[in-house]
Amino acid sequence: MNMKTLIAAVRAHAEENYCLHGWDFLVECWDDGDIAEEIGHAKTVEQAIKNCLETVQLMSEQRSEIEVTIW
Repeated sequence: MNMKTLIAAVRAHAEENYCLHGWDFLVECWDDGDIAEEIGHAKTVEQAIKNCLETVQLMSEQRSEIEVTIW
C-alpha cells in the first residue's frame, strides 16, 4: 500500500474519531508529512492508525493533565 493511501486512511479515521483519544490533534495540527513520519514503515491501514494513535493518545493524556491543573 502506498504512503498517500495510508495517509488518507489515517486522516479519515482521525476525522471520524475527532473527539476520541486525541485524534483532534492530528486533524487540526498535522500535515501529511507529520502523518507520514508517524506511519513509519507500516504496510497496512491498521498498523498506520496504530502508529499514529500512540502519539496522539500521549498528546491527549498530556492535555488532560494540564487541564486538571487549571481548575
